[in-house]
Parts: sequence; structure tokens; C-alpha cells
Amino acid sequence: MARSPSVQRLTDGVFGYVQPDGSWWIDNCGFVAAGEHTVVIDTCATERRTRALLETAASSGGAPVTTVINTHHHGDHTNGNHLAAGATIVGHRKTREVMVATGINTYEQSFTGNDWGQLELRPPEVLFDDRLTVHTGDVRLELIHPGHAAHTTDDVLVWLPERRVLFVGDLIFNGGSPFALTGSPAGWRKALDLVRELEPETIVPGHGPVCGPEAIDVVDGYLAFLQELAAHGKAAGLTPLQAAREADLGPYDALSEQERLPANLHRAYAELDGLGWGAPIDLGAALTDMVTYNGAPIRCFS
Repeated sequence: MARSPSVQRLTDGVFGYVQPDGSWWIDNCGFVAAGEHTVVIDTCATERRTRALLETAASSGGAPVTTVINTHHHGDHTNGNHLAAGATIVGHRKTREVMVATGINTYEQSFTGNDWGQLELRPPEVLFDDRLTVHTGDVRLELIHPGHAAHTTDDVLVWLPERRVLFVGDLIFNGGSPFALTGSPAGWRKALDLVRELEPETIVPGHGPVCGPEAIDVVDGYLAFLQELAAHGKAAGLTPLQAAREADLGPYDALSEQERLPANLHRAYAELDGLGWGAPIDLGAALTDMVTYNGAPIRCFS
């Protein structure tokens, strides 16, 4: 079972909220304490986890949470938005669009074991398209959309340039397999070039331990491997599930959540067929293959 979250001071007034073990539905968050108010970066998948996050942020910062920034629309980063009563939710325009269109999704046929609690949909209310600057006391947060699909179509980097700290959302899975089903392997690799250009010293990934820029190359390498595997699989006439089952993961064998591979291949195959980055595909078929590859619905601990 997953361990309790930890609060890691990254620099003055800036904290990472790290939730082990970082597997399915267990995300990392963060918060910036600015004297009279506190800004939180992402919420959690469940009511219980989000309440703990908000209480910790308010008590550690010594001030109420007034702003929540979402790094993308996935439920493990947004389900708890509604619990931040009185706070303004900030996010990309597409984050709001997707959340309004799809509602809260728990994918019960694919995942088991989650204690969701009482959840209500609350998409971002303050929206941006490319970049937005948020000042929190003496801390400047630059919210940056890469301009194309990556992990999703609506990824947001939360960059603190004077502190060299980057909350990267799910553009980095540290120790876990990347998940590209609703985004684009090619677009993701391009977005990682933007991450490199920022030259962060400290990265808070969407899942896994706080890390440095060395984690960028691991994710990029996996995505390159995924693209190559998809090309070989299609050429051999294999389905995404067949290609996943025959794959030699090599250096990526140690990554957790290996069941993501067939779902990732569905997206990589679609790109080889000419589908645009982040364009809709059959998510149900991809998730079904993921569960088949896993041998059972995927156990979660959120």
C-alpha cells in the first residue's frame, strides 16, 4: 500500500507535495506560500487525498489556499478541485474544455481499489492559451503551454525562473512508464526540448520522486523506444497488444506501470497512420488492451 505523502521544501516558500508510490492515480502536487495566501499546484484523485493536501498547504504556508493551478485535465490532478472552496482554479483553455465535455471519469472497468469519496466536477475558471504569469508574493510563476499535444493536449509547465524550480506535470514520470494515450509521443518529445531549454535545477514530476534534469532523457528515451517499437510492429502486421507482448523493454524494464505499453502503442500506431498529435482515438480499445496485457483490472491505492 502507498506510503504517506511528504512535504519537501524546494526553496524559500516553495514546496513539493510528493505522494508515494506515484503509481496510477497517485500524483505529486506543490504549493507556494506567500504570506497572506497560498497557491496550490494540482489537486488529487480522491476526496481524502485532496483534503490532506489542502490542509497541509494551508497549515505549512500559514495562510488559506486562494489559487489552484492545474497542469492538465487528468483526474488524478483535478478531481479534488471542488474541495478548494473559495480558491480560483487556473488552467489551460483545453483543460476546461475536456473536463466539461467528459466529466469525472473513474474508468471502473480498468482500475480497482480506489476510494474516490465524494467528487464534483470543477474545471478551471481562469483560462489561458499560451502563457500566463502568476505572482505569488515575491515568487513569479510562469505557466507555459508547449503549443501542441504532449502527455495530453493541455499540458502546463509551472516554471519558477528565479528559483530554477519546475513543476512539470506529467511530462515527467520519474521511475514510472510514461503514458501517452491522450497526447502524442512525437509532440511529447518536442515538449521535452522546451523543458531542457528552461534549464531547471529542480523538477517536481507528476509522479515519482523530486528529481533533476537527468530524468528528462529517461522519458525521452522511452518515447523514442516506443516510436521505434510501433514502426517495427506495424511493419510486421502486429496489433498494439501483440507488439507489446513481444517487446523487449531493455533499459525500460525497470520502470513501473509497464501495462501502459499497449495503450501507448495505440497512440503511436495512430501517428504512424497520419493522425494528428492528440487527435481523438478509441480510448476504450486501448484501455481494454492495457487490462488484457496486465491480466486483470489494474490495482490502485489512491
